[in-house]
Amino acid sequence: MRLTSLARMLGAALLTTVATSAMAGEVVVSAAASLTNAFKDAAQSYEAQYPGSKVSLNFAASGVLLQQIVKGAPVDVFASADQETMDTAQKQGLVLPAERHDFVSNSLVLIVPSDSKLAIKNLHDLTRKSVTRVALANPASVPVGRYAQGALKKAKLWDGVQAKAIGTQNVRQSLDYVARGEVDAGFVYATDAAIMQDKVKVVFEVPLDAPVLYPIATIKDSANALEAKRFVGYLRTKPAQAILAKYGFKKP
Repeated sequence: MRLTSLARMLGAALLTTVATSAMAGEVVVSAAASLTNAFKDAAQSYEAQYPGSKVSLNFAASGVLLQQIVKGAPVDVFASADQETMDTAQKQGLVLPAERHDFVSNSLVLIVPSDSKLAIKNLHDLTRKSVTRVALANPASVPVGRYAQGALKKAKLWDGVQAKAIGTQNVRQSLDYVARGEVDAGFVYATDAAIMQDKVKVVFEVPLDAPVLYPIATIKDSANALEAKRFVGYLRTKPAQAILAKYGFKKP
């Protein structure tokens, strides 16, 4: 009887080990550039919680990441800074709709160099002659650029500001241009501005018709579907949400 019980215990332990091993492995996460700092911390926390797991991070503009996935990049999880890009991914059958959800929110702000003397208080001020260069991410592939374009068009200022635009490939490049004083102002997310408070200052939050919500989903053809699903789920836990909140992200 004792030997039978021992065998059952060993068998149960073996099954647990096998299940854990099946879950563990490398998960490749393609995430919007604005998530860089937060996701690096979240990945370390995830790996600590699940020994044997490995999170490989790839950051770029959401539209660029989507094109990489379309071309067959080995990605397991996709986190976008806007709904439009994720909608496109879903329509093309690249992600699992059942595992898609909004996990954080953000806001669009206008920033200037910390030592700027320009009295910019609203979008209309960007059309003044004293403002000559505005960092603006490419609206065709970068969500923050689309948000800015939408706000400027609503205010009927797009043509005037576009003429002064210094195009960037992602939100972090816009942030860097402003931080180095290479432009007079730039459109970024509040979370980006927060990581360089010594070099840039927020002059105002840009009004938008819809909130900036970040969706995340598992890639349909993920090579490590179990690990991908677990990582996506992890981002909804209290420890992960605390890390995201530390970087200024809010609940959706």
